Amino acid sequence: MAMLTGSLVALITPMSTDGEIDWPTLDKLLEWHIQEGTRGIIAMGTTGESATLDTDEHLQVIKRCIEVVDQRIPVVAGTGSNSTAEAIHQTKEAARLGADACLVVTPYYNRPTQEGLVHHFKAIAAVSELPVILYNVPPRTGCDMLADTVARLAEVDRIVGIKDACGDAERVKLIRDRVDDDFYILSGEDAQTMRMMELGAVGTISVTANVLPKAMSEFCARYLSGDKASSAQIDAVLQSVHDILFVESSPTPTKWILADKGLIEGGIRLPLIPLSTQHHETVRQRITAAEAELKAVI
Repeated sequence: MAMLTGSLVALITPMSTDGEIDWPTLDKLLEWHIQEGTRGIIAMGTTGESATLDTDEHLQVIKRCIEVVDQRIPVVAGTGSNSTAEAIHQTKEAARLGADACLVVTPYYNRPTQEGLVHHFKAIAAVSELPVILYNVPPRTGCDMLADTVARLAEVDRIVGIKDACGDAERVKLIRDRVDDDFYILSGEDAQTMRMMELGAVGTISVTANVLPKAMSEFCARYLSGDKASSAQIDAVLQSVHDILFVESSPTPTKWILADKGLIEGGIRLPLIPLSTQHHETVRQRITAAEAELKAVI
């Protein structure tokens, strides 16, 4: 499997104003990310609005990403569901399409026990031809996968890592102490990525990378190469961006600023709606200021 380290983008799905997928713009975004140094594409993660694309659309986006990227960087397919059977189906299809790995979120709404999580992920891994990356994001799912559960799953063939967005950076140490060195830990909280890398994470699956891909790539690459002082300078600038991209439910602010820059048309699917007007100038100013500051440190 290709190395999954550094800044991987939790890619938004560009849409026209009527909510249809904008395929030419998707192609352009993928090329832009490769040029800017993004180390991997997460196709159809939750930032890609996977919850509101139907199964056919979901798989079409994964297919298009794989075709356009053409093995230049890894493409990780989001294949999670709150139905184990559906997660298995999507994981099998992602393998058939040629994905490099799959990212599987904990079941949302069902609120399974820790034992239920073990059974869920074991069932997926048992039939997967792809490396499986666990995804823990309790604020979105109502379900927290604890470090001991991660350690049990790390022993399962095909399960190779975790994206953790539990909100507690110190969780990385609890996991790192319980798993082998080759088990990937990736940040799912941009604002906490530096601390998580200090504790053993090897990069991030990033929302901010949608807007500032080069900065996120440089931040991670410099830290992982040992240049922690320079990495910290970049991180200090990026903190204000991480915050503002969640002023409303993600990916709403991210899509708005990309549309404001002319990179996408800006469509988003209900129940999400475009960013409230009251936040427009704040988001624009915050991104513009960060871009100016980043010129001095990158």
